[in-house]
Amino acid sequence: MTLEQIQALHYKYAASDIAYDLIFVHCQAVADIAEQLIDSNNIDIDKDLVRTGALLHDIGGYKFIDKDGEFFGEYICHGVEGCAILKQENAPEELCRIAERHTGVGLTKEHIIESNLPLPHRDLVAETLEEQLIMYADKFHSKPPRFNSYENYKEHARKFGEENVTKFEAFADKFGIPDLEPLSKKYNHAIV
Repeated sequence: MTLEQIQALHYKYAASDIAYDLIFVHCQAVADIAEQLIDSNNIDIDKDLVRTGALLHDIGGYKFIDKDGEFFGEYICHGVEGCAILKQENAPEELCRIAERHTGVGLTKEHIIESNLPLPHRDLVAETLEEQLIMYADKFHSKPPRFNSYENYKEHARKFGEENVTKFEAFADKFGIPDLEPLSKKYNHAIV
């Protein structure tokens, strides 16, 4: 998909320019983080798929953001919603999977059931290298717009159990830790 096609999809589902800016700028930041990790760590990966997948991974978020940029509803469902949107738009399966499987550091069927999450009772865990890298890069940028330091996200992950911290650390060992300073300057978003 071209950048113009990706932007057109975002505009199609955004309730307003405010919502578009929240989601699309976040997706751009995640794509930049992923590309930086690929380049700085010489990761052998499908770079085009990573870029496109990162730019579309949060398309389902529009279902939970009103025209004023306010979040509502069960935002945890945005990955599954994004997968549904991309399937409806006849996107390739690998892009649908990226959207569906990027939440947290992976949601297992057991966790979904135990936590009574409003999600399908199946594993929503990143499996391919591209899925894993986008899921990991996503942890370093949030909405409202800000970059999350490695330590900050680790503390956030701890709220959901030590196993999430362990998973996050394993992804850091696999992909490295991004240098957020230049991205913070590029986007004018603080690092927390």
